[in-house]
Amino acid sequence: MTTDILVHRHGVPTLICAVDGPELRDERDAVDVIGTAFQHEAELVVIPVERLAEDFFTLSTGVAGGIAQKFVNYHLRLAIVGDISAFTTVSTALRDFVYETNRGRQLWFCPTEDDLDERLAAGARRN
Repeated sequence: MTTDILVHRHGVPTLICAVDGPELRDERDAVDVIGTAFQHEAELVVIPVERLAEDFFTLSTGVAGGIAQKFVNYHLRLAIVGDISAFTTVSTALRDFVYETNRGRQLWFCPTEDDLDERLAAGARRN
């Protein structure tokens, strides 16, 4: 299993979670990742789409909201990186959720790491 690593992206200490790490199924799994982020003194956590349980993408399960809220409670930003188009094409609610969260600074859905870097660079320019 690959390990999670800390990198600095555009001045932001960022924990990059390994693709082959344990699946995030609920808030308890999120707390484990948050603990790792605190150990590394990260401000942003990047989780590959492959690490998320399928229930995350069905908003009625509450999994996405619960996980996102844990990160908010612990003052950590979260970026989900990867292609979620298979989920957003069949769920207007998810598509709207992604749109709204991407307008803020707390939770982003980015198709690629390059997209994430562009967002971080734009934020660094504003500061």
